[in-house]
Amino acid sequence: MSLGPYASFVVTSYVLATAVVLVLIAWIAIDYRRQKARLRELEASGITRRSGRGATEI
Repeated sequence: MSLGPYASFVVTSYVLATAVVLVLIAWIAIDYRRQKARLRELEASGITRRSGRGATEI
């Protein structure tokens, strides 16, 4: 398969785009875990979410 004279540019672009997407996925996964841990800490300390209450509790 011949990619022509711009093969290195095309391959480099795809590699960089893939790397950026993988970094973003990892960042989102790590942040999700942090947010879940923080939410557990807050709920354990007695702070509740407004969305968790019923209409009669407001």
